[in-house]
Amino acid sequence: MFITNRIAAPLALAAVTTCLSSIAVFAAEPPAAIAAAVDAAFGPLLEQHGVPGIAVAVSVDGQQYFFNYGVAAKDTGAPVTENTLFELGSVSKTFTATLGAYADALDRLALDDHPSKYLPELDGAAIDKASLLHLATYTAGGLPLQFTDGAGGMESYFQQWTADATPGEQRRYSNPSIGLFGHLTALALNDDFAHLMETEMFPQLGLEDSYIKVPEAAMARYAWGYNKDGKPTRVNPGWLAAEAYGVKSSTVDMMRFVEANIAPDTLAPLVQRAVEGTHIGYFRAGEMVQGLGWEQYPFPVSLERLLAGNSSDMAMKPNPAEALVPPAAPEGPALFNKTGSTNGFGAYVAFVPDRKIGVVMLANKNFPIPARITATHAVLEQLAEAVD
Repeated sequence: MFITNRIAAPLALAAVTTCLSSIAVFAAEPPAAIAAAVDAAFGPLLEQHGVPGIAVAVSVDGQQYFFNYGVAAKDTGAPVTENTLFELGSVSKTFTATLGAYADALDRLALDDHPSKYLPELDGAAIDKASLLHLATYTAGGLPLQFTDGAGGMESYFQQWTADATPGEQRRYSNPSIGLFGHLTALALNDDFAHLMETEMFPQLGLEDSYIKVPEAAMARYAWGYNKDGKPTRVNPGWLAAEAYGVKSSTVDMMRFVEANIAPDTLAPLVQRAVEGTHIGYFRAGEMVQGLGWEQYPFPVSLERLLAGNSSDMAMKPNPAEALVPPAAPEGPALFNKTGSTNGFGAYVAFVPDRKIGVVMLANKNFPIPARITATHAVLEQLAEAVD
């Protein structure tokens, strides 16, 4: 593993005008072209979007490089490092999907099961017409992006919810949808979701520094996020938060996760099946194919197509869904990606298994998704050249 720390000037001022390189080399510096591409793509984002800190990791044919900019907390000026913990936001959904696929590999659930099999209170409710697959792919029939106000608790919400589409007809990106999928997965495995993730899924994936609840011993490395007013903030959990947006991790651990997805044959057989299960495409929606957690595009992919597939229209509005029959992994090279945000953090992960390249970007501000994707796309193009 090649580790390069690039630490930007402290944000005592409102913005960073120059990214200073303070490099601690453990093995070898990254290739100059890759370092230049990462610096050019991500370095300016701190000033342009008022981001206190960004951690970037790239993987090229099994070699990993880490680039760190800015600070993890503005009050202390503590620099971002590859071990700084960030909130992943909706990138967490890829872990929820992997746990669900793992439960499937264990024969503890099936994706064509319905919610009431694991939560009998939902028998006869509109949500029970959807399958677990519909919940995991946001095609259950119109569940909203966030939980709407309601009394009586989470189960009551789903009992009272009414559909506005037949399951499978539309993709409507939704925290309640995949959140319920994660909750039902935990019920199928007879355990608490957070406990399963921290004691079963993370270790099986080789992750050593990822959490639902950050332990006290790691709190000093937990970055502060900053909201649109520049105030420090951290995630405020709500219903099914752990399942939908609750993971905190570092670029070191997230690169381990990317490497597990690039080469799942390095994992234990059941975990390999689980990871490979998240690479199967189930529905086409607009410019992308929706799998379990990950969203897919043929590679190479244009920036315009990647932006369209991650647009606000895709996140905020219902989109027609076309079922892939049969569901299948991509026939050729494919890019898998997922964005994530909380009030104070922004994340983006993208990788191409066939080319053995990947990028992780974690930031302690929720800055615009198009800027994250544009920067990552530029770096991926350079990585693809490096492996040609």
